[in-house]
Amino acid sequence: MPGHSRPASQPSTQRPTNGDFGQLSNFLRASVADEESRRVSESMSDLATHVEAIILSLRHGKVRTIIAPMLVDLLTVLRAHRHMVVGLGLPWRGLYEYAGYLQALNHLRVLIGQWLLEGGPRSTELLLNAEDFELVAWRTLAEGMLLIDVYEQSVQRDQQEQAESGLAALSEPQVERAIQWWKKLRL
Repeated sequence: MPGHSRPASQPSTQRPTNGDFGQLSNFLRASVADEESRRVSESMSDLATHVEAIILSLRHGKVRTIIAPMLVDLLTVLRAHRHMVVGLGLPWRGLYEYAGYLQALNHLRVLIGQWLLEGGPRSTELLLNAEDFELVAWRTLAEGMLLIDVYEQSVQRDQQEQAESGLAALSEPQVERAIQWWKKLRL
């Protein structure tokens, strides 16, 4: 998006650096075109907060009793977010990036389920590591950011086209009279 910088990344891995989920939250708050955009951004920010907490915890250990409840909480937030995304209007659903984002959300949901089951409930540690989780989480959130960016560009393009067409400058009664006049001409 114009005016927004790309999050910093580690030179060796090109992965985002620590604290970038906070930068993501700032990006999401700054990129709001309308009410639906605001809702998507806030929901993604909530996802990012949960993801960041899990990554930090995984870096300190893989203790199942600590990480598993966090993953279950993330699943709950992820389901609510996905439900909200599925309910978005036609302008969102018509975008190519919409399907990609839904696929990324579903993929993350399936992986979380697999990570929770790996090793069995009696194991004391999860087999999940911070790097793998971080990679999948960033990919998912990046898909969402791309969707928001493309949507907002389409909104701006539509607004610009309306302004250029001259209809935006007409008042409602003038538009109605023009439509009535056009209908009379067509008869």
